[in-house]
Amino acid sequence: MKKIFSNTSNLLLSIVLCFVLSSCSSTGVKMSESSPWETIQFEDQANALDIDFINDSNGFLVGSNRLIMETSDGGATWEKRTLDIPSEENFRLLDIDFKGQEGWLIGQPSLVMHTLDAGKNWTRLSLGNKLPGQPFLITTVDDGIAELATTAGAIYETSDSGESWNAKVVDASGSGGVRDLRRTSDGDYVSVSSLGNFFSTLDSNSDTWVAHQRASSKRVQSIGFNPQGNLWMLSRGAEIRFNEDKDDIESWTKPIIPILNGYNYLDMAWDPNGDIWAGGGNGTLIVSNDKGKTWLSDPLASSLPTNYIKILFLDKGLDNQKGFILGERGYILKWNG
Repeated sequence: MKKIFSNTSNLLLSIVLCFVLSSCSSTGVKMSESSPWETIQFEDQANALDIDFINDSNGFLVGSNRLIMETSDGGATWEKRTLDIPSEENFRLLDIDFKGQEGWLIGQPSLVMHTLDAGKNWTRLSLGNKLPGQPFLITTVDDGIAELATTAGAIYETSDSGESWNAKVVDASGSGGVRDLRRTSDGDYVSVSSLGNFFSTLDSNSDTWVAHQRASSKRVQSIGFNPQGNLWMLSRGAEIRFNEDKDDIESWTKPIIPILNGYNYLDMAWDPNGDIWAGGGNGTLIVSNDKGKTWLSDPLASSLPTNYIKILFLDKGLDNQKGFILGERGYILKWNG
């Protein structure tokens, strides 16, 4: 009797699983024959969190545990640098952005620094005690002009190199706090709420966040813009979705689930060839050459003991476009595509 009950339960489970998967697009992933990436491993096992370049040769990498490194050969090799900040403060350097020789760097807790000479000297700026949330994203807009976004969804602009900051958002509560936030070059923002239960958009000509329902019951992991300005979404359960209609932000494709290995995707980006890369936990890195219909697993990335947390392709008018994937425990990948 117990055996009959067990068999019946297994059959019902199989039927339910088939029904669930039939509503998704699960492509299956084969291993690619080659990889356009090369591994760079640092002795310091702090996590790299952002990279930006000033020109084709010179760039900076920042990360956890006050990590800041500089390259003068396009990212092939990196050397440690130091910042004039108190040694007892264990800053998490989160974001760095340059436009020409001018650059901005932010960290947590409450760190904003500014350079006018390509990072040779940095000046720490005071944010005061009333800043809602912690610095999350910094963008160099023009000479002396920058935008700072915080974990509370507040956005401030300075037009005098950080001497003063003006709020650009009337009520930041519409963002629901921030677990992920992206900005286009035109000044539009999209964010994922701190709980991942909805996402919000902010147009460059607006001062109010607009909240939107997530695409399914799965919590949103991250969200961003493709090169054409359309949104993509990564949700729990390793689900990938695309929005193909800018006029209907809440219209999403069926979920694509290339790999069911128990690890979520953490970031997504388009390389200069138009290929889509998605990375996540346990060395998961996949690529699609046909707009997300089919996927291949990267052989180099899958062999490394790390989680891929950020994918960057820098399109800043450089002669040679740069691409990096930032992993944990001292690993990054450099694109040679």
